[in-house]
Amino acid sequence: MNSLAFTLILFSALMHALWNLLVKRSHDKTVFIWWMFVTSGTLFSFIIWLQPAQMPQLPLPVLLLAIGASICFVLYHLFNGWAYRTGDLSLTYPLAQTSMLYVPLWGVLLFAERISFLGLIGIGLIVFGTYSIQFRSLTVSELLRPFRNLGNPSVQAALLAGFVYSIGAILDKKGVMVYPPIYFTYLLVLIMFLLMSLNLLRSSAAERIRAEWQRNWRLILIAGPVMLGSFLSFRFGLQMAPVSYAVPVRQVSLLVAVLIGTLFLGETCGRIRFLASLLILAGAFCIRFG
Repeated sequence: MNSLAFTLILFSALMHALWNLLVKRSHDKTVFIWWMFVTSGTLFSFIIWLQPAQMPQLPLPVLLLAIGASICFVLYHLFNGWAYRTGDLSLTYPLAQTSMLYVPLWGVLLFAERISFLGLIGIGLIVFGTYSIQFRSLTVSELLRPFRNLGNPSVQAALLAGFVYSIGAILDKKGVMVYPPIYFTYLLVLIMFLLMSLNLLRSSAAERIRAEWQRNWRLILIAGPVMLGSFLSFRFGLQMAPVSYAVPVRQVSLLVAVLIGTLFLGETCGRIRFLASLLILAGAFCIRFG
């Protein structure tokens, strides 16, 4: 992975961790994320309007890729939310990250990507670090515990989240390969906003929308541009880097989240979270130089 792509994806990871921190501080998280898309979409529309060239003609295959990726990413959040509401975080969180097992496979099979030995080690370190970051102990029984509960609906939802995200990542990669990343990202933002709006309309959420704005309008105005920075930098990096590497490297956001939680939120950083974060960092550098 070249230096520019690596830097863009690391920046995306930082922005990803920051906007997730802001979501964590919100009251009604579903509505807060909807407001983030409102602010980021408004800013993005202004940026698109300032572009010297017009938006390229939109071929139907590109539109279908954007729709497919958007549906996958929205389903990922819905499955994740279902898993977290009904299951133990230490049980469901690692399984929701299993997309990193599928993405390199799809990258090799669909894009003929080649993974170096050092890159493979890096992916393995990131996968293990991400998988273990929420565990209470590094024992065989704890590591296998999620897979002993495959009949649990929350575990099934977490596994579905990981799988559907991997499909979205592949559609995302294909999209930025055949269409300018800035415009493909714009399509994603608009379509995801539409899908989330339809979801909110089902529950007559007008009062929730008004209440969340009144409570957290400052955070919303900050979070929208931060999320936009994460989206754009990742897709420009994804255009230049193998998807097999890009998706795992973005998990550096977990390391950033641990640091933010420890330094600014007063959270305890246990030995497992610390060691898992180091594994993720080591894996990212293996990929960079692999």
